[in-house]
Amino acid sequence: MEVLHSDFEIVNRAFSKQSEHYDIDDLKNPILTKWRNQVYAHIKKFLKPTSTILELNSGTGIDAIHFAKQGHFIHATDVAEGMISQLRKKIAKRALLNIFCTQLSFEKLDQLSIEPVDYIFSNFGGLNCTDDLTKVTQHFSSLLKPGGYVTLVIMPPVCLWEWLWIFKGHGKKAFRRFNKNGITAHLEGEYFTTYYYGMHDVKKALGKNFTLISAEGLGALSPPPSKEGFVYQYPRVYKILRRIDKRVRKSFPFNRWADHIIVTFQHTPSIKKP
Repeated sequence: MEVLHSDFEIVNRAFSKQSEHYDIDDLKNPILTKWRNQVYAHIKKFLKPTSTILELNSGTGIDAIHFAKQGHFIHATDVAEGMISQLRKKIAKRALLNIFCTQLSFEKLDQLSIEPVDYIFSNFGGLNCTDDLTKVTQHFSSLLKPGGYVTLVIMPPVCLWEWLWIFKGHGKKAFRRFNKNGITAHLEGEYFTTYYYGMHDVKKALGKNFTLISAEGLGALSPPPSKEGFVYQYPRVYKILRRIDKRVRKSFPFNRWADHIIVTFQHTPSIKKP
């Protein structure tokens, strides 16, 4: 997970603490497993064999290892020392020669000394910890090859599932994502600010050198990973919601309104005339 400059130490501490049990929590959550597979299926359509990938907020490297096993080359970055430490252990244990990792905030990508890559990837709301997406995206053009792709999995302002809080008398909580100043997130005893970005915000941050290629919702109608108990309490309802999600997640408004959205852009820099 990534960070605002002012929150650097706070987020580092929070996610370093979480790194010790991050993989266990991930594997036992059936909703998160399905979401991760949906993200992989989305990205697979744009990856070429042996692509080079720059991953932001890589966590313990679950996604990095997945792509490495597919034959791709990954440079994984994360601001949390604990997350990178776990990934380094995995790399050493598995003798993975196609994963490199760096402890680095995604707001400091200009510090990376790498050749332009084929793909930039950020999963599960890492970028929602910056108060300005352009602090991150301003570096993309120099880091990405012309024709390359960017896939960001972010949390948008509109989440229909959260609107159910209205029926429990928590209207403020139901619409919390609309707070332009962000909301306070709590993790492992640490507090930091989370911001929410819609498609318009992403397009604006990327600028004219990037073209939207694909978008789909993650959990447009079905529950988010934090509601994993729903899967066991209402298994038939969950399956129905998942089935509906699959049908509508690539169509408006459900490719904009969801717990998370997967958005992919292609790097299409304008050709300068001599």
